[in-house]
Amino acid sequence: MKTSTLPAIRVKPELREAAERALRPNETLSKLMESSLESFISHRAAEDEFIARGLRAAKTARQENRYVSAKDVLAQLDERIAAAKRQ
Repeated sequence: MKTSTLPAIRVKPELREAAERALRPNETLSKLMESSLESFISHRAAEDEFIARGLRAAKTARQENRYVSAKDVLAQLDERIAAAKRQ
């Protein structure tokens, strides 16, 4: 598969210096930018799916008129915390 280029970006000198300090041995600035972009795209997709699941759950709750109170959710979380501390 052919590769393609992305537009060059202008950044403040401080940002470029910080990026260069973040480089691992034998890592190039281009490779850092590529891996950062891949990571961001993956994060964005996960974020979009999280929001979509929440919207679907809200729609289902409205349609079925089934809700869980905040008090019950907090009680369940307290139970999980207590169980984890016992282990």
